[in-house]
Amino acid sequence: MSRRTHLPGAAELFRSTQHGAAAAEAVQPDKQPDNVATLPNRRQARKGSGRQRHDEKITVYVSAEELLSLESARLTLRREHGLAVDRGRIVRQAIALALTSLDEYGANSPLVQRLLDDDA
Repeated sequence: MSRRTHLPGAAELFRSTQHGAAAAEAVQPDKQPDNVATLPNRRQARKGSGRQRHDEKITVYVSAEELLSLESARLTLRREHGLAVDRGRIVRQAIALALTSLDEYGANSPLVQRLLDDDA
């Protein structure tokens, strides 16, 4: 059994995620939010951005075990719930959940508690 992870092919990496007018609108790189009011309200429940073009990127390093767990979750979502989602979408939803919890519960949020446990 190979210990290498499966990487997506070129067709998956470079597929179009938008069609028609939405794709033409997304090509404008200088389009910025008009004002701060477009940012999420801290007390409003956050929602993951879903499947759309994202202009911002971060790199996150994970352990092999974390990557396998994420892939296992993706396959479980597909098999048991009929949700064909990619790992990025799962991560964006998890971020939205963590930030909503932080906004709502502050120091009592699971995010803060786990980060405090990591430092201990």
